Amino acid sequence: MNLTVRFFAAARSAAGTESLVVDVDPASTLGDLESTLSAGNPELAKVLERCSYLRDETAFTDRSLGLGTCSTLDVLPPFAGG
Repeated sequence: MNLTVRFFAAARSAAGTESLVVDVDPASTLGDLESTLSAGNPELAKVLERCSYLRDETAFTDRSLGLGTCSTLDVLPPFAGG
């Protein structure tokens, strides 16, 4: 499936882009996707370790679960403030 990954704040800076589209198997885990996204980019790998995610606007944090069928994944690093 084609998945649009949108990066915010520090994740955007580390990724060097606002968003990208990746072709992933719905059975791939969030951890698998993190590895794919950060391949060759140790700065992004460090940021992703601290991130939370929204899968089609629903919180998704278990890195061992399959992504399932979805269209958008938002990458949200910790934010300061309330």
